[in-house]
Amino acid sequence: MNNTFSFSDVFKSSFLENIASVSLLDMALVLLLAFGLGLFIFLVYKKTYSGVMYSAGFGGTLIALTMITAMTILAVTSNVVLSLGMVGALSIVRFRTAIKEPMDIAFLFWAIAAGIVLAAGMIPLAVFGSVIIGIVMLLFVNRKAGQNPYIAVISCRDSAAEQAAKEFLAQHVEKAVIKSKTAQAGQIELNYEIRLRKENTDFITQLSEMDGVHSAVLVSYNGDYLG
Repeated sequence: MNNTFSFSDVFKSSFLENIASVSLLDMALVLLLAFGLGLFIFLVYKKTYSGVMYSAGFGGTLIALTMITAMTILAVTSNVVLSLGMVGALSIVRFRTAIKEPMDIAFLFWAIAAGIVLAAGMIPLAVFGSVIIGIVMLLFVNRKAGQNPYIAVISCRDSAAEQAAKEFLAQHVEKAVIKSKTAQAGQIELNYEIRLRKENTDFITQLSEMDGVHSAVLVSYNGDYLG
C-alpha cells in the first residue's frame, strides 16, 4: 500500500483546482472595464457635486469600489462554495463612516451595481446603464433653482428694531420667512429665509446701518441647515 502524498494531492481538491477557474483574459477584461466604468462614475460625481467641500478621496473610492466589487463577484460566480463563504464573511463587516451628502449614497450604490452587473457577464447592461444614469445625473442633479434662497442673520437691540428690520426686509426682498428667533437681555437674533428680487445684496449693508441693528449677515442657503 502506497502512503506517499505529493504536494498536488494535498491541495488538489481545494486550491490548485481553483487557479484556472477564471481565465486571465476574463480577469483582465472585467477589471479593465470596471476601471473604465469607475472612472466614468468618478467624473460624473465630480461634475455634479454641489456640496460644501469636495472630497477627491471619495471620488477615488468610487473607482476602487467598482473594481473591488467586480473582482469579488467574478470569484463568487466561478465557485458556488466560495459564494456561500463570501456571504458569511461579508455579513460581519460593518462600516462606520458617515455619509455627509445624500447623493453620495446614490453614487456608492451605482459603483457597486456596476461592478456586480459587469462581473456577472452583462457587459452591455453595465455600460449602457451607466451611460444613461450618468446623463440623468448631469441633467437633473446639479440644476439650480430659479430663485436662490438665502438666510439673513440679524442681531437687533430690542423689539422696535426687530419690527423695523422686518418692515425693511418686506420692502427689499421678494419673500422673507422667519426661521428662528433667539432673545436675551439687550439682544434679539433673527434668522430669516429670504428670496431676492434680483441679485443685489446692497440692502443687507443698509440694514446693518439701521438704528438698533447690531449686525446683519447674509449667507447662501440650500434648505439643509435649518428646519
